[in-house]
Amino acid sequence: MTRTSDSPPAVLTFAATDPTSGAGLQADILTLASMGCHPLSVVTAVTVQDTAGVENFHALDPDWVADQARCLLEDIPVVGFKVGVLASAEIVTVIAEIVSDYPDIPLVLDPVFASGRGDEFGGEDLVASMRELLVPQSTVVTPNIPELRRLSQAEEDEEPSHEECAGRLLDAGCEYVLVTGTHDATSSVINTLYHRDGVVRSDTWQRLPGSYHGSGCTLASAIAANLARGLDVANAVHEAQEYTWQALSRAFHPGMGQYIPDRLFWAREGEDAE
Repeated sequence: MTRTSDSPPAVLTFAATDPTSGAGLQADILTLASMGCHPLSVVTAVTVQDTAGVENFHALDPDWVADQARCLLEDIPVVGFKVGVLASAEIVTVIAEIVSDYPDIPLVLDPVFASGRGDEFGGEDLVASMRELLVPQSTVVTPNIPELRRLSQAEEDEEPSHEECAGRLLDAGCEYVLVTGTHDATSSVINTLYHRDGVVRSDTWQRLPGSYHGSGCTLASAIAANLARGLDVANAVHEAQEYTWQALSRAFHPGMGQYIPDRLFWAREGEDAE
């Protein structure tokens, strides 16, 4: 089965739910749709959370995760994968098996191990299984600095550079690593895209005030959308950063916790001018 020319590119996201729509599955769906793709979704976990943090989460049975994905993939041609919160090593294993059947489809891995507040979604077994099974199959991995250190097995008593940590992931088999600098103590946010041949691009963005819920989900989903639409990796990453920054610059504050990116900002640009 092939995608018809008049249908939007379908991107399949694996993620946990977020009832605030700030992050997780709902954030992926909003971003993918906003960028012209048709979002398909596989639930990996159900969370109890608000804009302040995660109160509880329940990982789905791995067979349920696999069944959701297989059912969709047997029906709809997919041109991109995005992977977010996976909640257990067993879920990582089944997803790795599924995506291995589609080696030509780009995969964007957002290695989420904890919420922005620090609520853990899994232990070291989750990190290890992601490193061993999903990183080697990834087109782009998008860690922030803490995620980069955990995924690259940086010890607490060592201080490897971002480039060295990214190199470890590239050696593990992924094609590109986009290290996001939101956690660096710098006046601007510097995001760097690495390849085995070295730095592909380094982009500097104004550091916005406030705390945002779902910025990483937005960026990774936007990259997946751009790859699905046919952009090369370097341009897909740059355009995704531009989209994410615009969404963050127009973020709103619906609750008592973090700000939520406005992923449909473009639909209200005329209102801003009035």
